[in-house]
Amino acid sequence: MTRTPIRITYTPPERTILVTGGAGFVGSAVCRMLARNGSLRVINLDSLVDSVDADALAVPAEQPNYRFIEGDILDRALVAAVMAEEHVDGVIHLAAETRADRPGVDIPPFIDTNVGGTFQLLEASLAHWRTLMPDARARFRFHHVSINAVFGDLAVDARRVDETAAYRPTSPCGATRAAADHLVRVWHSSFGLPVVMSHGDGCYGPYQKPGKLIPHAILAAIGGVSVPVYGAGSEVRDWLHVEDYARALAAVLFHGQIGQHYLIGGREEHSNLAVVAMICDLLDRLDPRADGRKRRSLISFLHDRRAADRRHAIDPGKIERELGWRPLIGFADGLTEAIDWYRDQARASQSRAATG
Repeated sequence: MTRTPIRITYTPPERTILVTGGAGFVGSAVCRMLARNGSLRVINLDSLVDSVDADALAVPAEQPNYRFIEGDILDRALVAAVMAEEHVDGVIHLAAETRADRPGVDIPPFIDTNVGGTFQLLEASLAHWRTLMPDARARFRFHHVSINAVFGDLAVDARRVDETAAYRPTSPCGATRAAADHLVRVWHSSFGLPVVMSHGDGCYGPYQKPGKLIPHAILAAIGGVSVPVYGAGSEVRDWLHVEDYARALAAVLFHGQIGQHYLIGGREEHSNLAVVAMICDLLDRLDPRADGRKRRSLISFLHDRRAADRRHAIDPGKIERELGWRPLIGFADGLTEAIDWYRDQARASQSRAATG
């Protein structure tokens, strides 16, 4: 399934945007989208600890308005130097450690990066903002990108969370992200830093790492091997294509009201089991197995060893009403595109192995 790349639907003035964590799954999508706008300069700062395939940034890397810098947000001196050298007047802060809920995962790096790193970035941004000329100060925005896990586990029959929801994180990762959120709010209320904030969940699409549910299920189903589902597969997430998410993050940065936060969701709640079953059915239609067997027969159930929330569900009404953002890619279409992309990657890998 070939689709024309989504382009930015607004025309912001010339500005320089610093994207932290821009080599990650979401960050690379943000960099690809922003770099297509010739009136923007995009600076990608990433430590490459959890980066996606280099191909995800191959397109912006070829463009003169894009620059990659390897570095850590904990290094305030580096961040300050980059901001001054590049005359940064907008930040999309995506750099974070994730998935601290698995057994055996070392917790301190999550606190260091998610809390300490956000603090260092806020301090560097505040100092930089204070040096700017009045017009640049007026357009400066610090967009802190958070996650829906800060609101905790949502009951199956509860209404979707919105911007009035209380913070109730139920995981170490959610707790560190909540702490970072509070720091961002304080740097706005106490020091005047112009901030906006967003919360999202359940992204998928090209370049996502195989360890995540959707790419893992696709690759397993393509290979004709067991497609694992943890527990009963009853965990529910609100799924959103990564390109739609990138558009939403840009909309919040350029048009969000200072001091406000926006929840970003696709109104596509599906359980893990339903997602895996949909992937199997789509693959059966696109590429039937030679033996005629349905791929749902490959689904296997594993003991759930993770401390995962049962349900995340977002009410995106505020961003829809105030910023005019809505998803452009339906879940079935997005899954079909993802399947096509991973099939192409699998074929390319097989071809390289055969000729290597």
